[in-house]
Amino acid sequence: MRTAQQILADSAVIAVVGASRDPLKAAHSVPLQMQRYGWRIIPVNPTVDELFGERAYASLADIPHPVDLVDVFRPAADAVQVVRDAAAIGAPAVWLQLGIVSAEARRIAEESGMEYVEDRCLIIERAAGNLTRLP
Repeated sequence: MRTAQQILADSAVIAVVGASRDPLKAAHSVPLQMQRYGWRIIPVNPTVDELFGERAYASLADIPHPVDLVDVFRPAADAVQVVRDAAAIGAPAVWLQLGIVSAEARRIAEESGMEYVEDRCLIIERAAGNLTRLP
């Protein structure tokens, strides 16, 4: 299993489930910062058409291309279904943001062969590893 930083370093396209249009929420500022460091962010939010200059999708199943990582900004109870959906699209890894923990989601990810990170923040791990996807 790769570390959280290795997963992030190896991921170019991140689908963000629960991405927010509210700039005061971490579900907006975290993906936006990751985008600024070179990651392609695909917002998954059924209430918006576009975020971060990218088309938003209502669900993971609606994304027409592969993603490297599914990042979850949803309550732990919702994370279980998100992990099932991530497995269904063949995502290699799933990441539950800081404060989100789910034993059931972990079990589903492991049974599906997905790498799993929980209770960690993308931008904290990016900064700790001095990671960027910019040239």
